[in-house]
Amino acid sequence: MAICVCGEGLVDLVPVSPGSLNNHVPALGGGPYNVAVTASRLGADVIFQSRLSTDGFGNELVKHLENEGVDTSYIQRGPEPTILAVTTIHEDRSATYTFYTDGTATPLVEPKLIDANIACFGTLSLALEPGASRYAELLKQFAANGALVALDPNIRPIYATDAHREFLMGLLPYANLLKLSDEEVEFLGEEALTKVPVAVITRGGDGLTLLADGNRIDVPAVNANVVDTIGAGDTIMGALLAQLEERGLTAADLTSVSPDQWREILHYAAAAAAITVSRKGAQPPTKSEVAALLAKDS
Repeated sequence: MAICVCGEGLVDLVPVSPGSLNNHVPALGGGPYNVAVTASRLGADVIFQSRLSTDGFGNELVKHLENEGVDTSYIQRGPEPTILAVTTIHEDRSATYTFYTDGTATPLVEPKLIDANIACFGTLSLALEPGASRYAELLKQFAANGALVALDPNIRPIYATDAHREFLMGLLPYANLLKLSDEEVEFLGEEALTKVPVAVITRGGDGLTLLADGNRIDVPAVNANVVDTIGAGDTIMGALLAQLEERGLTAADLTSVSPDQWREILHYAAAAAAITVSRKGAQPPTKSEVAALLAKDS
């Protein structure tokens, strides 16, 4: 099995200390990018589809994926600059982002249908045209091919619009797995949770909730010393995908996964996220690190 993650790679400019406007440090990121790195670190076979700049940031983004064992052969390159996300870390260690996207390489992507059992889409790349419409068409093609389609909208204020809500709602009939935060459920509406076979809701320190087949499963967060929350949701999605791949689960299998299996999968994802939030920036764990935490946690 292989996981194809589709979407942007960008550079986060992260402040050295919370509340500071000075000393921002560049960090490689982007929701889909982080998902791809997470899934690969957790042992999955991952392909990344995107269009990245040929500038210095773009070169670093590609090199890092290669170092992490992600297949970069479907990444397109262009001379336009890399998307920048200026990060603000608040006193509660949560993060917000200001995006600089005009004239960047990512929206000009021309993605292709490839051989993959799982396909994941999300974040900024679903909000920037013309790439957003191209990714939407690819998502539908993957679904028609029988791939397990995962959707991680990652709503940010820059694209929290009625038009984007309608765009995302139009994708839900083709998705098998939807991951949302509490706030994103408010944005899309409870109705969105009924449009997909499986929905996972992230609740920060309150853990994870899964809705499938009329059943609800709640799993608590794994204790962590929180440094910041950058990449926490992406780590959860990457861990979910890695677990689905490892267990050989297909789109057709999702509705027959037992509650106990789901609890194992969710607890694994929660443990992975606990490691990420204990480190500065989006630094997802390796498979051995999650195994060690799970052994300790049990």
